[in-house]
Amino acid sequence: MKALLLYPQFPQSFWSYDRYLQMAGLKSLLPPLGIITVAAMLPEDWEIRFVDRNVESETEADWEWCDVAIVSAMLAQRADFLATIRKGGNAGKKVAVGGPYPTSVPQDALDAGAHYLVLDEGEMTIPMFLSAIAQDEPQGIFRSAEKPDVTLTPMPRFDLLKQKAYLSMSIQFSRGCPFNCEFCDIITLYGRKPRTKDPAQAIAELQRIYDLGWRGSLFIVDDNFIGNQRNVKLFLRELIPWMEERKFPFVLVTEASINLADDEELLDLMRRAGFFAVFLGIETPDEDSLKTTKKLQNTRSPMIEACQKINDAGLMIFAGFIIGFDGERTGAGDRIATFVEATNIHQPMLGILQAPPNTALWDRLEREERLEYTHFDDQHSGDQNSLMNFIPTRPKAEIAQEYIETIWTLYEPPKYLKRCLDHILNIADPTVNRQWSNFTLKQELLLFARVAWHQGIRRSQTRVQFWRQLWTVFRRKPKLFDLYVSMCAEGEHFFEYRVLAKERISEQLAHMSLTSKNAAFEAPVVAPEPQSASVA
Repeated sequence: MKALLLYPQFPQSFWSYDRYLQMAGLKSLLPPLGIITVAAMLPEDWEIRFVDRNVESETEADWEWCDVAIVSAMLAQRADFLATIRKGGNAGKKVAVGGPYPTSVPQDALDAGAHYLVLDEGEMTIPMFLSAIAQDEPQGIFRSAEKPDVTLTPMPRFDLLKQKAYLSMSIQFSRGCPFNCEFCDIITLYGRKPRTKDPAQAIAELQRIYDLGWRGSLFIVDDNFIGNQRNVKLFLRELIPWMEERKFPFVLVTEASINLADDEELLDLMRRAGFFAVFLGIETPDEDSLKTTKKLQNTRSPMIEACQKINDAGLMIFAGFIIGFDGERTGAGDRIATFVEATNIHQPMLGILQAPPNTALWDRLEREERLEYTHFDDQHSGDQNSLMNFIPTRPKAEIAQEYIETIWTLYEPPKYLKRCLDHILNIADPTVNRQWSNFTLKQELLLFARVAWHQGIRRSQTRVQFWRQLWTVFRRKPKLFDLYVSMCAEGEHFFEYRVLAKERISEQLAHMSLTSKNAAFEAPVVAPEPQSASVA
């Protein structure tokens, strides 16, 4: 068999870093780890071509060559995913699909013409698909509720990647999360019992990336890296000497729950292993909203203090915030902005609450007859710039206006640069010198020249501030100077993104029907049942 593996394009979004990537001469933030893992599960006698459509487009010759196209996608890639399926059908090719989007909403892929739906986790369903292919079955839907043992997952085909196109490489250590956040589909997709790879298995993947020549940023993509704290500590204890022997070739980033701050040993192990940043799902400083959405782990200790502990350990913080929870009081955006100012989180991601399919939130809203639409389309794509897909407990227009005002204020260039400086000054210095990126010297010089032009010369509101702050970092935090320049350059993406976010939400508000469905849902908000520590 000749298989053409395709990864659809992402639209411009908070995490797309479009302007920054352009300035740095790159194409994409991260490689598609899922589909190159699928590539490793295909038979050895299959011929494989892989194309990340965020890096380049496949050719007509690729379509003529292949017997089957295999496409994997998340919901944010919806538009290009469906277009790619149709393109395969028009070319007369069989199309197999998988990934979080078709797993959650399989009908969309069927309607677009997909022949094989390889859903849930591939370790369980790819063998079913391969069996169907071997028996010349023309179509099929393959599902499994069983969760695979990820210690048996093969090493991803990192050799298929065009490394120079990406800002960061990635690996996965675990799947699943022990918590029970109502709006999150991770526990639906991967379960609440985190499954981890063996430390030697994960280090072998790092060694493969190292041998292929990568240096710099590496993202451990786990949705909660510390979900299984026992196993992650075992991994870190083996990772530390591996990194030391190779003089810290990677700077590591991951996602974790905020209870990371409660474990000083874990923080110390992460620092010694070469982690420099962590993404936290803070969501909101409003404790009532956290309880309503069952994110009780964020209520156990003051979050501002927790952020400071993480900074003190030498870890930079990225964080996600959400507006639109049930029972939320007016002014949620202002309270989020105040929290961001208090913690100096330089890149706060702000989104409007969505009810993803098959989550506890979706099920509850469906019972309450509050879901406004159950089918995602070009307007309702489920990203950070979509109005909620349900009737909220306060006017939707009020929530949307707070979102616009907050993200506009957060990413005013002087405020952003001030947070970058303060965050750098708050972080403990790394114990070793770091290679922050895989950039060539030419890329580094061009990036510096471009950010200096935009922020230090062209833009009057940051002209003096840029040079003063640059000198402060050079003098007080020289080990973090290159990182700080990259943070400034990333700001160019966010300065454009806030304009796009405002346009998208304003357009949706303009088309929002003025019917009773758009009024606030008046039913009382019932406090959630107390949860045990193991559940929360």
